[in-house]
Amino acid sequence: MSTQTQDQTQEQVVGRYTDALMNTFGPPKLALVRGEGSTVWDADGKAYLDLLGGIAVNSLGHAHPAMMKAVTEQLGTLGHISNFFTSGPQVELAETLLALLGGDAGPAQGKVFLANSGTEANEGAFKLTRRTGRTHVVVAEGGFHGRTMGALALTSKAAYREPFEPLPGDVTFVPYGDAEALAAAVTDETAAICLEPIQGEAGVVVAPDGYLAAARSIADEHGTLLWFDEVQCGVGRTGLWFEHQRSGVVPDVVTLAKGLGGGYPIGAVVGLGRAADLLQPGNHGTTFGGNPVACAAALAVLTTIESDGLLEHVTGLGEHLRAGLAAEPRVTEVRGHGLLIGLDLAEPVAAAVVDAAQAAGYIVNMPTPTRIRLAPPLVLTRAEADAFLADWPGILDAAWAAAKAGG
Repeated sequence: MSTQTQDQTQEQVVGRYTDALMNTFGPPKLALVRGEGSTVWDADGKAYLDLLGGIAVNSLGHAHPAMMKAVTEQLGTLGHISNFFTSGPQVELAETLLALLGGDAGPAQGKVFLANSGTEANEGAFKLTRRTGRTHVVVAEGGFHGRTMGALALTSKAAYREPFEPLPGDVTFVPYGDAEALAAAVTDETAAICLEPIQGEAGVVVAPDGYLAAARSIADEHGTLLWFDEVQCGVGRTGLWFEHQRSGVVPDVVTLAKGLGGGYPIGAVVGLGRAADLLQPGNHGTTFGGNPVACAAALAVLTTIESDGLLEHVTGLGEHLRAGLAAEPRVTEVRGHGLLIGLDLAEPVAAAVVDAAQAAGYIVNMPTPTRIRLAPPLVLTRAEADAFLADWPGILDAAWAAAKAGG
């Protein structure tokens, strides 16, 4: 029984996908077979500059030597051990995350729970908030926190929620960035406020100045936990280790995933201060979380970001990209920090832009009909960014023409 795909065309591989996999994502746009740096190749041999990075996951791009070395060596030493035991990479990763969260003040006082994905991290954090003895959680409209039942209960999009209701209750949604609405929703019975410092799935919506600080004050007033979901915007993506550090606000809970593993599945819940000890034996668990190979991959990502100066690189290149994108008159707004970039289009042609970009050899994403999101590898080069910016007007020309012809 052969499962080889390397000699098959894109059409053949996609056909096999359609026959064998559940239709949860719709038909795939491409069958990819190889990647190197910020470039991927499809089954027909065409190259694409990957400006989505696996949705902000591939921090070091594809086939990075540090990732390959770390994963190969760890898998050859100790692969999986369950959480009856521990390993050096698990402990070192937890210590490193606390050190990065603490910054110049020294390691943060907290503890880490390691999971396998962003939705699992948020599921664990949701359970952690119940250990306060309260059940009410306040979250923002436009936020995305995952697809499992608990995480989905915190996600406002009706199309995601309604097919699976009733969901875990006692959740209040408020407009993102509206501190007055947040203050009105939080009471002495509120377990947690859960916010993304930048809303990724909404199209890269940045928290207004002072909003996170207001959330901290509101939480303190009511004895409520402040939980920042940094699954998409954390781990160097915005030019800082964690986006909330831009505000100077210290949360009680931080959730991480995506870029933390650089393509290897891993997630983390970090409880700080009193939140560190809310989960006790028997309250939560995972078979694969803290797996030595996943932890080794994450450590390779963190070490490389630091050793290669990628935070500074991401900051400068992000500014360059945003300026170039904003120069196009059919772009009405550009948002974001570092290499998490969202832009608004003058017309609802985002789907046509994605198709035109793909035809031109670029992978970009459409969060909404008027928005495009870029989340490329942190190792994207200036030359690669400039090539995209040079082709950007032509991509928009093709998209506008396609949209006009179609409607």
